Amino acid sequence: MEQAAQTPPLSDTLPDDDTGSQRIRTNFMSDNVGPVCPEILAAIAAANTGDAPAHGDDAWTARLEASVSEVFEAEARVFPVATGTAANGLALAALTPPWGAILCDESSHIFRRECGAPEFFTSGAKLCPIPSAEGRMHTGLLSRTIADLQAGGRRLSRPTALSLSLSQATEWGTVYTIEQLVELTSLAHDAGMGVHMDGARFGNALAHLGCAPADATWRAGVDILSLGATKSGALAAEMVVIFNTTLAEDMERRIKRAGHLWSKQRFISAQILAWLENDLWLHNARQANEMAGRLARGLLRHPGATLPFDTQANEVFAIMPELLVQGLEAAGYIFLRRTAPPGVEGTLVRFVMSYDTQPADIDALLEALASIE
Repeated sequence: MEQAAQTPPLSDTLPDDDTGSQRIRTNFMSDNVGPVCPEILAAIAAANTGDAPAHGDDAWTARLEASVSEVFEAEARVFPVATGTAANGLALAALTPPWGAILCDESSHIFRRECGAPEFFTSGAKLCPIPSAEGRMHTGLLSRTIADLQAGGRRLSRPTALSLSLSQATEWGTVYTIEQLVELTSLAHDAGMGVHMDGARFGNALAHLGCAPADATWRAGVDILSLGATKSGALAAEMVVIFNTTLAEDMERRIKRAGHLWSKQRFISAQILAWLENDLWLHNARQANEMAGRLARGLLRHPGATLPFDTQANEVFAIMPELLVQGLEAAGYIFLRRTAPPGVEGTLVRFVMSYDTQPADIDALLEALASIE
């Protein structure tokens, strides 16, 4: 890919409000709450001229497959969709039959947050959650689960798909190392299973690992990737990236049957092209990760806060006394409450950084926390 000028730095603050004063971000609920990245918004506007063939036969979608194949250094089939849930469900449907078993971490998005969509898209495949302490599946429990399913014969679901859902990064903000991925995917392939990776925050994981995209996907044994741009500045843009191209057969029909074939698909493809151009996706991911690190370091200095998980991507989890949590909420801060691990006293909360989160936003939050008596 031809490299153009480096992406300009993000502005120091959010846009001014109608009073002319500078606004500080107070919503850390998710990386879905922010505005569309300016470069991506410009790409949508640029695509909004003239006529173009419908249903993915446009020039933007044709360029997208070539661009993704170049980024990942391998031939890949690419299928743009509008939501991450659809991307996950369609990817899993390509891997497993209705009588199959999809092994995933018990904290995974497909198990906890997708309202049965994987089962719906696969026409009934069974999700088999595997417990872990930090969102990363471990080979010992995975091996035992595979053996149990295989020993059950025809009366149990067959383990046909291993889903490393939100594994890069996980639901607890941790990141698999390349070595961990290879161990898991090798175990799955030896058992005759395909491997899916939920990459809703794959860019954040990649920014943490500092490796090539290929190293964390197909070279590590991933067959099919749900790659999300929406959490990293897009309006609505996800894609199913298939490295094992034999799995791409009839994917267009799956998408159409599921109601996820966009007529004006150029507007999804244009977003992802802009996201990949000049490594904007990695620039946005690094910004979010750096702000998460800044917040984590500040929280560690507070006597009332502890961090139960390493901060490796753009999510920060903290356990704090309920008084501090309520104080932040009273100050106008928005974040997610989660269930604390067994035996842990205090309230577990999650803060998520976005591509446009700035140091002033983090410093203001930490100052608000320090002022709570």
